[in-house]
Amino acid sequence: MKLTPEQENIISLSVKNQGIQLPSLQDDIIDHLCCVIESQLGKGKDFDLLLQEAIHDIAPNGLKDIQRQTIFLLNAKRIIIMKKVMYSIGFLGALALTAGVVFKLFWYPGANLLFTVGLITLLLLFIPLLAFDRYKVAISKAISIRLKIVLGAVSAVIAGLSGIFKMLHLQGADILLGTAAIVFAFGFLPLLFFTMYKKAIV
Repeated sequence: MKLTPEQENIISLSVKNQGIQLPSLQDDIIDHLCCVIESQLGKGKDFDLLLQEAIHDIAPNGLKDIQRQTIFLLNAKRIIIMKKVMYSIGFLGALALTAGVVFKLFWYPGANLLFTVGLITLLLLFIPLLAFDRYKVAISKAISIRLKIVLGAVSAVIAGLSGIFKMLHLQGADILLGTAAIVFAFGFLPLLFFTMYKKAIV
């Protein structure tokens, strides 16, 4: 049984209203839904119910999930390179920070430089990059999860700045450390335990 122009328009609007922005993907999904619904029309089921079932069959988490997966596949090579760079920065930062601590313990020259470079690399480069990566993954999730990522990154960066200020004997280190502690204790931690609690009771 063939779909009416009005029914085709409803399918098209349903796809667009779910946030599909890639024109080619929009057309593919609309064509697929039209074919599936046409094959089921006239078998005793309402059109609206058939549309809901067809959408759920191809995208149980919503049509926008298909778009996210499509974009990821189209950009997979670039994303992998970015992740390699990000984790390399994290590794080098951790290595420099550890070397700085060891050099400090044994009174070797260059301890302060290594410690500062490690701190800057980890807390001012790696943590923001990691937070941005995690935020992109959690973009469709609850606001509490996204806010937790942002507040965790902000508190880590401020704490890192405090450590650098302390090492360089600059003013404001204590204020920065206090600010980081407040953001961590009253922003990040409540959201962390709230999300853990929600996962535990599901």
